[in-house]
Amino acid sequence: MGRKRHLDDGPAAAMPARADDSEVVPTESLGERAYQVALRPQCFEEYIGQRDLIDNLRVSVQAAKQGDWSLDHFLLAGPPGLGKTTLAHVIGNELGVKVHVSSGPAIDHKGMLASLLTSLGEGDVLFIDEIHRLQAVVEENLYPAMEDFKFDLFIGDGPHAKAVTMKLPRFTLLGATTRMGLLSAPLLDRFGFHWQLGYYELDEMAAIVERSAALLRIGIDSAGAVEVARRSRSTPRIANRLLRRVRDFAAVEGDGTITRAIAASALDRLRVDHAGLDALDRSYLSVVVERFDGGPVGVDAIAASMSEERGTLEEVVEPFLLQAGFVTRTPRGRMATATAFRHLGLRPPGRVPSGGSMQGKLF
Repeated sequence: MGRKRHLDDGPAAAMPARADDSEVVPTESLGERAYQVALRPQCFEEYIGQRDLIDNLRVSVQAAKQGDWSLDHFLLAGPPGLGKTTLAHVIGNELGVKVHVSSGPAIDHKGMLASLLTSLGEGDVLFIDEIHRLQAVVEENLYPAMEDFKFDLFIGDGPHAKAVTMKLPRFTLLGATTRMGLLSAPLLDRFGFHWQLGYYELDEMAAIVERSAALLRIGIDSAGAVEVARRSRSTPRIANRLLRRVRDFAAVEGDGTITRAIAASALDRLRVDHAGLDALDRSYLSVVVERFDGGPVGVDAIAASMSEERGTLEEVVEPFLLQAGFVTRTPRGRMATATAFRHLGLRPPGRVPSGGSMQGKLF
């Protein structure tokens, strides 16, 4: 089976990818796109963290290459920014095939799905981000493509409509989701491999910050890298974003090198505290602790008090607060932990939970 190389092995990989008819490109500036591509690992060796997942993927990819078969369909789940999209490109690189990128909301009708599937080459990777947001009719038409590598298309309307079955090349579907619980059971069962990405350890985050700084030619010492890493919510995407902001302060108010003092000062001024919480996170905790006496309180009540969408709280704010032990879920609603009270400078009442296990890893 022929394999097609598609990504450069050298510095040219840092340049923005050219959009073609088979790729749905996110609407973002070329500068931002080039920045993200420049920092994206190109192979398993460059990928920092998620070692259990990387080890398993390495075996599957090697087996597929040795046996000359297509990689099984994989599903990657986890909060935003942990590297799901990056892993899709790494897998494509390791296989030596083309990666076609789209998202659940972008595939809004059956014709769009047909266009994507028919543009695939033998062994290619189709990456669908936020796959849980596929419409039901699109999802149902994806089933035979995943199982039998065929697509049924109806030409015409009414009694004169004709069904045409198109054969598809063998491909690998990589799905990514931030809400695995919203995936239907039939779709979930068609993936041969499920994995939940976890938050990164502090030493892994520091290594990611140092690697990004080296690629961007930013001077940084080990203490500065640890300070940026500590405030990055254990999330590489956030770490890379904060690194750029701290670089600005280092260039204007220092000699261009990021030290612990410059990183701490810059992030304090950006209202990112020592635990990585920003203004929205602290507002969430303040509402639960001060307005609702630590809870339990429903997420709708919290959203109304903050004038925020419930989805924003559930998908952006709560995942890290839950993992880091600031908030816990109960059958009656959310409750702030003793860690949250102390973070806000308040004495925790005896009835609240103590906190989570990530505290020693992050702070």
